[in-house]
Amino acid sequence: MRQNPSFAMTDVAELRRIIAANPWATLVGRDENGMTASHYAVLLDPDRDDLTVVGHVGRPDDIVLGLGAQELLVVFQGPHGYISPGWYGDVAAVPTWNYVAVHLSGTPELLDAEENLRVLDHLVDHFESRLADPRGMWAPPNDTAFVRRLEAGTIGFRLTPTRVAAKRKLSQNKPDEVIENVILELSGDGVYAEPRLAAEMRRAHDARLAARDAATAAPAAER
Repeated sequence: MRQNPSFAMTDVAELRRIIAANPWATLVGRDENGMTASHYAVLLDPDRDDLTVVGHVGRPDDIVLGLGAQELLVVFQGPHGYISPGWYGDVAAVPTWNYVAVHLSGTPELLDAEENLRVLDHLVDHFESRLADPRGMWAPPNDTAFVRRLEAGTIGFRLTPTRVAAKRKLSQNKPDEVIENVILELSGDGVYAEPRLAAEMRRAHDARLAARDAATAAPAAER
């Protein structure tokens, strides 16, 4: 992903928030036949506080992705949506797309069967815990033999990225009044409404306003 310093995301806490909120990831690797993209749920490693992630792939995706033998790219796509030039007011403009994305690259560590089971168990519990009547991986009618067969059909991995590229393109290069109007349009009921993107824009814009106010107040306090 080509980086633009104006849109770069570097704060680890913010990157972890985006990854945690958007676990359906795209995994990009390659074998002798070329590149392959696969799609799996990938979570932050619960035992780490950095950008290490854990997940699994079904066999033989491990082969076509070159899993463990070379660099893997894991893409997390955050909120995104179409931005109409009509939302900018009576100025020369063209359409664009606002989005948030995090790319992690590195050579993943392959997990043994027992650790893969723990990752699979964590994955199921992560999503099932939100339900009123959660059903864990080991809950009946699943039995040990069934779970073991499930694990044997997967390859677990842990990836601590050696390269990180993250981008938050949320109209921050536009005037405040334009940003507010874009947020309003995305929050509405129009055909291009995207409430999650509007919330992400609001979060980022409020943080910029707060930083701007703090920078303005600092010289005054020194006088």
